[in-house]
Amino acid sequence: MEYIGQIFRPPSEADSLLVQVTVGCSHNECTYCAMYRDKRFMPKKWEKIEADLREGLSEPYYRRVFLCDGDAMILSADKLLRILDFIKEHGPHIERVGIYGDARGILKKTPEELIALREAGLGIVYHGVESGDEEVLRRLKKGASAAEQLEAAKKCKAAGITYSAIVLLGAGGTELSEQHARSTAAWLSAADPDYLGLLMLTLVPYTPLWDDAEAGRFSLPDKWGLLRELRAITEQSNFSACHFSANHASNYLPIRADMPRDKQRVLALIDRVLESGDESLLKPEWMRGL
Repeated sequence: MEYIGQIFRPPSEADSLLVQVTVGCSHNECTYCAMYRDKRFMPKKWEKIEADLREGLSEPYYRRVFLCDGDAMILSADKLLRILDFIKEHGPHIERVGIYGDARGILKKTPEELIALREAGLGIVYHGVESGDEEVLRRLKKGASAAEQLEAAKKCKAAGITYSAIVLLGAGGTELSEQHARSTAAWLSAADPDYLGLLMLTLVPYTPLWDDAEAGRFSLPDKWGLLRELRAITEQSNFSACHFSANHASNYLPIRADMPRDKQRVLALIDRVLESGDESLLKPEWMRGL
């Protein structure tokens, strides 16, 4: 397998065959992210992708494939269909193919193209929404508005592709904390994702957001402030059926739940921890990470 640079994937794809079909991120301007700053974006040549697929699919251990890098969904529908068709032909044991996709990559596809991708085997799209608030998104240089991100979510779901949203607690800093939580809850209620992953923003050295923090222009909420954001989003969001998780390595209070069934249980847990003020109930700093 050929991997250029460091490879990232969602936690739920830990046992998946990782196939790099693009290098880096075509946007690569988000102020908080350092994942792809050492790479220049480029689609990989089909010959390289085919060789990696042949090698990986020969191993019957894998049941899932994840297409890397940061926004592989930016590839044209034709290129993605070629990849998916090859997986279907040479990997009959593969049960699902996943991909990172942002609003730009999703919105470039017609409804018919998205349906074709789903029929060819694309099972899940992971979308780093980060926030439902316009000002927060502008400051993060996300490259898409809340309305565009909502349209992308709805297009995925309409095509029958499982849609997994990712939100960053703390993305608005202390200044916009309440606004970020409130707007994000409203956005999530409208998008109604199949999966939701809530991560806690980590300031990564040498990113623009890190520089802002060092200069006093950005202040990350403390652990209790982050938990209050988590509580507000949990309370104010309404889902029809969502696998809800805040158990990433960055989270102080690991939570997994099915919404709306577990909503009151999760709120009670968060309230109990907040009211106690007991840091021993939270994940220690040395166990947290990206």
